[in-house]
Amino acid sequence: MGQHWKKIWVGSAGNMVEWFDWFVYASFATYFAGSFFPAGNDTAKLMNTAGIFAVGFFMRPVGGWLLGRVGDRKGRKAALTLTVSLMSASAVLIAVAPTYAVAGYGGVAVLLVARLLQGLSVGGEYAASATYLTEASAPDRRGFASSFQYVSMTAGQILGLGLQIVLQHTLSSGELHSWGWRIPFVVGALGAAVIFYLRRNMLETEAYTEATEEGAGESAGAAAERGTIRALMRHKREAFLVVALTMGGTVAYYTYTTYLTKYLSNSAGLPKQTATLVSFCALLVFACLQPLAGALSDRIGRRPLLITFAVGSTFLTVPIMTMLKHAGSFWPALGLSLLALVVVTGYTSINACVKAELFPTGIRSLGVALPYAVANALFGGTAEYVALWFKNGGIESGFYWYVAGCAAVSLVVYLTMRETRDIDLKRVGGAPEGAPAEAGKVPAS
Repeated sequence: MGQHWKKIWVGSAGNMVEWFDWFVYASFATYFAGSFFPAGNDTAKLMNTAGIFAVGFFMRPVGGWLLGRVGDRKGRKAALTLTVSLMSASAVLIAVAPTYAVAGYGGVAVLLVARLLQGLSVGGEYAASATYLTEASAPDRRGFASSFQYVSMTAGQILGLGLQIVLQHTLSSGELHSWGWRIPFVVGALGAAVIFYLRRNMLETEAYTEATEEGAGESAGAAAERGTIRALMRHKREAFLVVALTMGGTVAYYTYTTYLTKYLSNSAGLPKQTATLVSFCALLVFACLQPLAGALSDRIGRRPLLITFAVGSTFLTVPIMTMLKHAGSFWPALGLSLLALVVVTGYTSINACVKAELFPTGIRSLGVALPYAVANALFGGTAEYVALWFKNGGIESGFYWYVAGCAAVSLVVYLTMRETRDIDLKRVGGAPEGAPAEAGKVPAS
């Protein structure tokens, strides 16, 4: 039991720092947007920084492929150590990036390179941590253990927002816009360095170790195919499932986490401090809900939670977003934000283990990483930009329907996929589930 918790702790702590670095870019964008672009429309500046934010997502498929391959060929530990190294380097670059006044668009170039590195890092981090946390847990506790991925992701954002609140109350607005926004990136770089040390000493999962030992006698050709696109193509249906079941969840998640603070400030008219506090409090409750929902899925299955999320997001997004725009003060905004995040919990608490359960050991890391990264590049990374595009066009409500529509597509997938809770994670081959020897395919019910 102690070893299982140690694995969960190390995997989660690293994930927390990764997502702290990833999210502080979005949460501090309102302060540094003017530093890298010439004077002009505030919404246009936010769109520029959101565009660079989205570019990071488009590197995630590359990171998913590269680091997913490392995870399947060299081990989950090796992939997790490499991801945090990349994230530390990107945080340093952002912390020292020159402003427009100093280097013109040179600062934007540095910002862009940093976001590309972050995209590579996070593209592999999600799959590596999802695979690690799922494999490191007992079979009847996978939902609970893997839920700590979003606990740690959310904890990273909570720490970022908490630091933002502290800085808002200790620095003037001018200081924050001038140099104070660099502080969280310095903190992130230092945190990543600590996690690098911890991950260098972490334990490999039993599932990967056993699969490696069992495959020690395989042919050179078979060994060379581990973690390759060719091997993944034998599981095309599972890869498509990952993309489709991620679509609605990632749009909803980034809408109510990354974009929420800017929406409350830029659209609902709340002061930046109030908007930040709403997000902080809502995310704190949200993080606490993840293990509860994960444990519930270990008892009743994954599909009921996914379906509940998709139904709620399809039918409640438009009214929630509409009312949020007219919330007017802290408590109504907090109540509506909590309602939205309770709905999203049905996806976030278990999506990591569902995706890991779809694939056999030899292709699990890449199988989760690449399709998930593609879905995030297309839908998650662009959510904020799409929202601002609708707002800039004077039809902000169109974004609400966009989020609801993405959830509706995922609902169809959840209703037709089979349950994954009882699948054996130690299967190593590619035969359909239920066939002799190994299992791999997860057919529709």
